[in-house]
Parts: sequence; structure tokens; C-alpha cells
Amino acid sequence: MRVLLVGAGGVGTAITRIAARRPFFTHMAVADYDLERAESAVAALGESGDRFSAVRLDASDRAAVRAALREHRCDVLLNATDPRFVMPLFEAALAHGVHYLDMAMSLSRPHPSRPYEECGVKLGDAQFERAPAWQAAGRLALVGMGVEPGLSDVFARYASDELFDEIEEIGVRDGADLTVEGYDFAPSFSIWTTIEECLNPPVVYEEERGWFTTAPFSEPEVFDFPEGIGPVECVNVEHEEVLLVPRWLKARRVTFKYGLGDEFIGVLRTLHKLGLDRTDPVSVRSDRGGVAVSPRDVVAACLPDPAGLGERMHGKTCAGTWVKGVKDGRPREVYLYHVVDNQWSMREYGSQAVVWQTAINPVAALELVAGGAWGGSGVLGPEAMPPRPFLDLLTEYGTPWAMREQ
Repeated sequence: MRVLLVGAGGVGTAITRIAARRPFFTHMAVADYDLERAESAVAALGESGDRFSAVRLDASDRAAVRAALREHRCDVLLNATDPRFVMPLFEAALAHGVHYLDMAMSLSRPHPSRPYEECGVKLGDAQFERAPAWQAAGRLALVGMGVEPGLSDVFARYASDELFDEIEEIGVRDGADLTVEGYDFAPSFSIWTTIEECLNPPVVYEEERGWFTTAPFSEPEVFDFPEGIGPVECVNVEHEEVLLVPRWLKARRVTFKYGLGDEFIGVLRTLHKLGLDRTDPVSVRSDRGGVAVSPRDVVAACLPDPAGLGERMHGKTCAGTWVKGVKDGRPREVYLYHVVDNQWSMREYGSQAVVWQTAINPVAALELVAGGAWGGSGVLGPEAMPPRPFLDLLTEYGTPWAMREQ
């Protein structure tokens, strides 16, 4: 397998460090708009980097993406950019006839008049509209294959296959006790993506109603996370799992709740009030005249790069799927989860916990596709794949998952 990895930020760099230890691919071209960043990711691999090369690439330029796929004779495009670039990369992979994998899906757009009651354009709608073309091409677009979405969806499929006869609710619950020395506010993941998912209307699925929306940060609940993290208040957030799970699995309700904390929510609300969450450019005066900039890009530029916070970060992050239902006529409730300790991921891979936990899942998925354990054609979510090979491979990678009976 030959891979074009687009995006050499925190997650992309962690992908290279994980993949360098696995033999399933023959070459990985690491592409980024900033060539120096791609070169740094490859150089950091040292002697393990002989199967990698660095490429400068504009992810929004479909012709350039196709040219890179052709030059490096790639079989698959792995998208590690932010969601703005999903569609040009997705379409370039289809046009060139290669497989495609991403960790976040095409962007949503709120309902124009009832944003907190009805869905407008949902996450992934643009990609699923193209499913017939992918099927006709005989190529696989595996979408939402990070940790959340991704591993959380694999957990949901495993629970449906092996743990329950009937499912009342599948609820993804994400929490952490991470702290960052020296910063009053330092998100552990891309602030651009965090703003997008946290300030958009959250989507909930109910079997009788279908998909509908609520207000941001709605339905707060305290969830007790394992391995010493403890109770964390979680709120509804827009996320791909709610749009993916019901397409393949039967459940009466599907939710996603994120442990953000009052301070983080307060900052996001303030950014929204000030219009600093906007993505459309505004004109700003400079000594060279007017400059068009996106307020959200300015916020991102003012905050520390999450990939560089690992040395200052302490604690654990937990991604998991809580499932409630019936097995053999008896009520059952479980939490399937994966915990990463930042000290461990820094020591073992030099990557902070949140980006490393995201990165390991697409690498494992690529290995399963390369070996034939996962496959198919069309636009498919992780729920469409058999879960056992993935969960076994995760353990083989040295980072096992766990289950808690509630």
C-alpha cells in the first residue's frame, strides 16, 4: 500500500510516528501546505523514515492533489486536515480512483429559520450524496475514522453485535482531566474544529423523530470517567457519530456529549458573542492596506499549537461509548472506552495524548484495509466494518481498550 497523507499538523505527525512502526505500507508521502512542517514530520522519524517523503501541497487544489497521487503512485488518500478541506480531497481521491479515509466529515450548515429544532445540512451529507459514484468506481471512502468519530463507532458496532439484543441508547461520552502548565486557556485539539463542533447546533437522533437539533451545550449530565479521571459534566455537542450510527445500527436514541467544563464553555460563548467564531473574512487595516482575514483563523493563530503542548500537559483523556439496552431479557448498561495517559504517549511517541489517540485509529484502519480484513466500496462509516479485527489490532498496537459494566 502507498499512502498520500495530507496534513502534517499534530495528528498528521502522530500518524507518521505510529505508522513508522508498522510494515503494512511501502511508502507514505507526507503532504502539507507548509513544506517545512512536512519535512520536520519526516525528519523526526530518523532511520525509521526511509519509507516517507515530504511534499508541499495545497489541499484545496484538486488538480494538485491528483498530481501528487499520480506522482507517488498512491493507493489511498488519508485526510488529516481540518474539515474545510474534506470535499476537495474526497473528490480528488474519487476522480483519481483511489481509496479515501478521513477523521472528520463534510461540514454542516444550520437550518435557516429553526436552527435549534431542525437539521439543515448535516455533517457528512455532501459525502453521502456521492456514495453512488464511489460504489460505481469500486472504491472505498471510509469516513469518520479517528477516535471520535471512529473508535467510538467501532465500539457501537461491537456492542450491537455481541453485547445487546436491543439497544435503548448509544451515547458517546468524552472526558479528560488534562491540564497545561503556563496557560490559562490552551485547547488540546484544533481550536478551529473545536469551535465548529461546539457552537453549531448539536444533533440528536431518536428512532421516532429521526435527526433533530438542540441548543449548544444542552442536556448537561455528570458522567463518571474511568481510570481516575472521575466525574465530569458533559453537554450535547454536534458530532459525526450521531449522523453515522443510525445508518447502520438500530438504537432508539443516539447522542454525543463532551466534557468541556464551565470555563471552556464560557470562552466559546464569548467568542461567539464577539463574532470571533466566524469563518468568512473581514477587512482589517494594516500598514500595507486592507487585509481580509477570517476571525476564527486569528483566534487559532493567537493560541498555542496543540501539538506542541505535550511537555506541559498532564493527565489522561478518555474516549468511549456508553450503551444501554437489553441482553437475554435483562437490562444492561456498559461503557466501552480507551484511555491515553499523556506521559505515556509523550514518552513512547513524542505526541500529546489527544492527537495521538486520534491518530492511531486511521493507521489501524489502513492496516486492516491493506490486509483485506476491512473493505467494500461506497461511502462507509466505521459501523459498516467488523469490529473485532480492529479492536484486536488496537491491543496489538500496545494500547488496549476496556469495558465497564455500569
